[in-house]
Amino acid sequence: MNRKLIALMGIMAGFACQPQKKEATVDEVEAVPLFSTNGKEVTIYTTASKTDLRLAETAKVSFIKADQPKETEWSIFVNPEKTFQKMLGIGGAITDASAETFAKLSPEKQEELLAAYYNEEIGIGYSLSRTNIHSCDFSSGSYTYIEEGDKELKTFDIAHDREFKIPMIKRAIQAAGGELMLYATPWSPPAFMKGKDHMLQGGKLLSEYRDAWATYYTKFIKAYEAEGMPVWGISIQNEPMATQTWESCIYSAEDERDFLRDHLGPIMEKEGLGDKNIVVWDHNRDLIVNRANTIFGDPEAAKYAWGIGFHWYETWTGADPNFGNLRMVNENFPDKKLLFTEGCNERFDPAKYQYWPNAERYGRSMINDFNQGTVGWTDWNILLDETGGPNHVGNFCFAPIHADTKTGDLIYTPSYYYIGHFSKFIKPEAARVSTASSRSQLLSTSFLNENGTLATVVMNPQDEAITYKMYIGMEAVETTIPAHAMQTLITK
Repeated sequence: MNRKLIALMGIMAGFACQPQKKEATVDEVEAVPLFSTNGKEVTIYTTASKTDLRLAETAKVSFIKADQPKETEWSIFVNPEKTFQKMLGIGGAITDASAETFAKLSPEKQEELLAAYYNEEIGIGYSLSRTNIHSCDFSSGSYTYIEEGDKELKTFDIAHDREFKIPMIKRAIQAAGGELMLYATPWSPPAFMKGKDHMLQGGKLLSEYRDAWATYYTKFIKAYEAEGMPVWGISIQNEPMATQTWESCIYSAEDERDFLRDHLGPIMEKEGLGDKNIVVWDHNRDLIVNRANTIFGDPEAAKYAWGIGFHWYETWTGADPNFGNLRMVNENFPDKKLLFTEGCNERFDPAKYQYWPNAERYGRSMINDFNQGTVGWTDWNILLDETGGPNHVGNFCFAPIHADTKTGDLIYTPSYYYIGHFSKFIKPEAARVSTASSRSQLLSTSFLNENGTLATVVMNPQDEAITYKMYIGMEAVETTIPAHAMQTLITK
């Protein structure tokens, strides 16, 4: 054996005898907590029935070491180490009705309304908005952006919206700090595209107009963006299984799938709008699983869909809200998002401006929707007048804020404050964290914001006050929530 080879073998043997640096396993790496209660204080904000408390700071408490919870106590368990979906945003719709009512307010009241919704400090910090593509029920009359029968869309013009709606949306964007996520929804194609002489009472999109109708969406997006209003996306059809007395259009699950796959999706891409988000369904929770299975189960259709939207109106008749259906969609199609696109309290009655169950409907829905994986929540009209309109078919409803156009006053309902317990404290990109209650009567959800603050929303719909502890690990804070109240606990 030559000397060079012997020397090389010696060097290699030397390396073999040296202790090798061991790579740490996952279990051996010291875990860095996502959130620590060490030195943290909790600020509590409360809104309560039969009190003057409206998003009021009511207490500051500190975490202390806690023993094993007792079976008799009310507890909420928050585990920030377990995170789920990220928040897209919370907001409401700027419709024709909202904009027309807004235009009747004094300049001072207009500024008050914008601050109330979009200012993060003195208002509730809305970050999301929806609007209608041509007319809906909450318009003063039916209209489109083209002349009737214009299949080529040569007369397309959004001039109608420049009077009221576009100015309000622009001011809302400004009030929100220059950014407001906006998406849009049609209630019906133009009448001739359904073979009807009006857009009301349902009907179906005729096959020969599918490309023209798909192009209509692209023209709307481009026209709005040319006005300086970025459009995040669209939903395909408002309430596609409801023949309404107002503008409406019926799509079966297969109809919507085929329209998205063969027409809307490809035409959006062809027009350079493939980056815009498309939301399907946009109706109640009851049939959402069928719609998701049909559209998301088709890979060619699913590739164009960002997610699925839903409303809450199955509860209008007293039906179960079917929150579990959202979880099933989330489990079956985890790459698709859940978005609450519309909800309001129906059957307007000015004697019920301060009717507390209206607010509790919001609280119950928002907590459960978020806990099932929903990424964003959009209320319906942000403003209506003293009649619950304007609405050209008499479908008068509640909004969180009403304007009495006779006196010029703004009327804040409890729903405004209940929504604010979420939108003011849970910001876009916040991650939902594991939260559970020891009693089903105490509802709760939590989100961890990017700035490190933890927002836990707690709702008590019971007739009695509840004293409870919020646990994070083996530390806890104790507080009391009044009867029929909402609280947000901010840990920072």
